[in-house]
Amino acid sequence: MREGDIQRGLAGKKILVLSVPAGAGHTRVAEAIRTCAAEEYGDARVVHLDAMAFGTPCLRKVYTDFYLCLVKRAPGLWRHVYRLTDQARPDGWFNRLRRWIEGRDCRPLLAQIATLKPDVVVCTHFQPAELLSRQIAAGALHCPVWVQVTDFDLHRMWVHPHMAGYFAGNDEVAFRMREQGIPAGAIHVAGIPTMPAFSRRHDRAECARALGLDPSLTTFLLMGGGAGLGDLSRVAQRLLAIPGDFQLIVLAGKNLAELSALHVLAERFPGRLAPQGYTDQVERLMACADLVVTKPGGSTLAECLAMGLPMILHAPIPGQEEHNANFLLEQGAALKASDLPTLDYRIRYLMARPAKLKEMAGRARTLGRPHAARQVLETVLVRSGQESEEAYA
Repeated sequence: MREGDIQRGLAGKKILVLSVPAGAGHTRVAEAIRTCAAEEYGDARVVHLDAMAFGTPCLRKVYTDFYLCLVKRAPGLWRHVYRLTDQARPDGWFNRLRRWIEGRDCRPLLAQIATLKPDVVVCTHFQPAELLSRQIAAGALHCPVWVQVTDFDLHRMWVHPHMAGYFAGNDEVAFRMREQGIPAGAIHVAGIPTMPAFSRRHDRAECARALGLDPSLTTFLLMGGGAGLGDLSRVAQRLLAIPGDFQLIVLAGKNLAELSALHVLAERFPGRLAPQGYTDQVERLMACADLVVTKPGGSTLAECLAMGLPMILHAPIPGQEEHNANFLLEQGAALKASDLPTLDYRIRYLMARPAKLKEMAGRARTLGRPHAARQVLETVLVRSGQESEEAYA
């Protein structure tokens, strides 16, 4: 991108990023775009809003609580819902009813957007994108709206008319966008944005020693247990029983009960297990690791790829996470473990084949797009600069 184009795009522009907290990924991608703008394009005014914060309690429950409950307690039912909504006609009764309800319940959000008067909007969830598509069609919104897809998959509900452009995570998603009728010139294969910290080099030795680990040893990072694998402490105990000279970092997040159990377990394996609670510096944990065991959420996978880390994937949410997992399996950057015995086997397999682990890491580095957030901003800002020039001319 030409610096002059970017500066013209920046001049006096306000960018609004809209997300929905249906899982952490949409919010994390939005924050990546906002943080990148603040760090690299200080003249840009970027505001990130949770669209559901302006919706009615009923709407919030449908898009957050109900969704999270469904994927956790009834994943088979969610698979059915995912498939039906992907195949539903845009003008069918279900979508007409849904749009009517959302239009009624999202009036406070539209009022907030009118107050902010953004020059550009970027949506990291399909719900605000669809809402604003209808506003543009009605002549009630006049700024360009862009869509950042947050998985290596394309559900039909992401595709709407009147969008300025779409950002795809990979070439296959871009292909499917064209199949859905989106013009090729409106599609940009930028990757899935990650926080700027994932694009920087981190000193492995320094990060490992901060955790009390040996930087010279093979290190695995376990992020999340749950369906198929079980509790984190149980998974860690099983893995630490595997013969071999390796270490384990386990990220328990805000699960204090699991974190406590992991600390008890760590006393039995001094120097081999590093339990971690919630952190906003996951990149430092990844900098110590040679492999990540994780669920295949789009933003998490993008972070691993940005750091060049191969993965073992488990417990995918039916639909989008299954497609995410398939993409990495096909590309040779990941293996899959459907249960704890399979995970045990995969770890033993890779421990015995360091060349295979190295090959997977190389594939991950090839797929990584650590500067995706920058590319999104540059594309949006350059287009804004060009439109300003055309308007001035």
